[in-house]
Amino acid sequence: MARLAEQMLAHMAEQTRQIDARDQQIAQQAQALKFKDARIERITFELARLKAWRFGARTEAMNAEQRQLFEETLAEDQASLEAQLHALQGKGSQASAPPADGQAPRKPRRQALPEHLRRVEHRHEPESTLCPSFGCGQPMTRIGEDVSERLDIVPAEFFVHRHIRGKWVCKCCLRKGEGSLVQESVLPQIIDKGQPTAGLLAHTLVSRFVDHLPYYRQEQINARSGVHTPRSTLAAWSGAASASLMPLYEAHRAFVLGAAVLHADEIPVRMLDPGAGKTVKAYVWAYARGEHDAMPGVIYDFCRGRGSRYPADFLSQWGGTLSCDDYAGYDAVFKRQGCIEAGCLAHARRKFDELAKAHTSPVAEQALQRIAWLYRVETQARGKTNAERLAHRQQHAQPLWDELHAWLCLERARVPDGSGIAAALDYSLRRWQALGRFLHDGAVSIDNNHIENLMRPWAMGRKAWLFAGSELAGQRAAMVMSLVHSAKLHGHDPWAYLKDVLERLLSHPNHRIDELLPHRWMPAA
Repeated sequence: MARLAEQMLAHMAEQTRQIDARDQQIAQQAQALKFKDARIERITFELARLKAWRFGARTEAMNAEQRQLFEETLAEDQASLEAQLHALQGKGSQASAPPADGQAPRKPRRQALPEHLRRVEHRHEPESTLCPSFGCGQPMTRIGEDVSERLDIVPAEFFVHRHIRGKWVCKCCLRKGEGSLVQESVLPQIIDKGQPTAGLLAHTLVSRFVDHLPYYRQEQINARSGVHTPRSTLAAWSGAASASLMPLYEAHRAFVLGAAVLHADEIPVRMLDPGAGKTVKAYVWAYARGEHDAMPGVIYDFCRGRGSRYPADFLSQWGGTLSCDDYAGYDAVFKRQGCIEAGCLAHARRKFDELAKAHTSPVAEQALQRIAWLYRVETQARGKTNAERLAHRQQHAQPLWDELHAWLCLERARVPDGSGIAAALDYSLRRWQALGRFLHDGAVSIDNNHIENLMRPWAMGRKAWLFAGSELAGQRAAMVMSLVHSAKLHGHDPWAYLKDVLERLLSHPNHRIDELLPHRWMPAA
């Protein structure tokens, strides 16, 4: 009886210990679930706040570069939070957290991968095609398949073209002391007896003038593939390739200046002055065919200054309507007969927008509303022909324009001289005729945003390569960027375009140079 009592006491102690351990485990699990639910709630809140920031009014206060950086960071944050949320819910949380807005989650529509990409197929079949049911074991029949595609990449691959040119001779004639060696001639190259092909030259130019990679970065990237390309060598290749593009640039300039409507703008760029040991300010002037032109194109001109003589010289043989801002440097162009000025309503709007953001003028908010009505009409006219667009503007925008003018005059009489709103009103009233040019020509745009968008590559480039090494370097950059960015306007891949052009330029007839321009280019068969 004593031994039995001891065994019972020991058993009861073991049961008590197990119950205590189980209670402790349950308490730990409850604490873990509570912590997990708290994390799910916090992550869900963060996702909701990110969406609120993305579509909130605060983003309107950012410029284009800030907004792009913000959206990239937001996409990273959102993907990270969603991955954490998925991991937490996949580990058996008590309940899946509902979407922040209370609606059923929408599955994103994934864009199909391009058809031209090379496909590497991976076949996945069961190890055994016999029926796994107990007592059956009969061969199964394949009734279909599921196909999923995933995108992969191989870093840029260098490879070598070996050109083997056979030597042929007639031994019979050779014994007679006659005959000669027969061998296929060497095809002309951009760099005679050089190593780079047209594809490598195009890659170097695109990396420099489209992706804005300085030569020292390209040298480091190429070194990862075991290829030594000193930055001086890359620069020499670019210089030789750019020189061969000069006839094409001149033909492209004639094409752009053949338009009756042009956009113009300028942007400062730092240029190295070796003699002074510092950088000086230079300018890139841009001229683009009209926003509504069926054949778009842009031409850049690198100049040492911002004086009026630069656009006057570049447009000396041109006549038509020039859309630009209020910079006085363009006045020399408009003094010539046949040149008409078109203003930029976006610049006039910007004056009121600055006051409205500072909450200093209710008049500015009313002006923004009236200008928004005009832009709504312009949006409705998008995609129409010039004649249809002009008729639509005269029917819907002209009454709004007349009302805006009367309202501006009325408000100007009410505000004191020297105030911020007075300056904004005076700007619009002073340039009223030029701002309203779009109401008299369907090919003219309501603003100059088209050319401002085409100036962004220079703004991005100067952050990467900081300054132009010389005036000639700036002119080479202007020449290459004119061609590659015009090619992008027509939907061409810049590398494919430059590679094909560099291969064909040396043997292409000069009187047919227009066939290689971006708006007429077709890949070689």
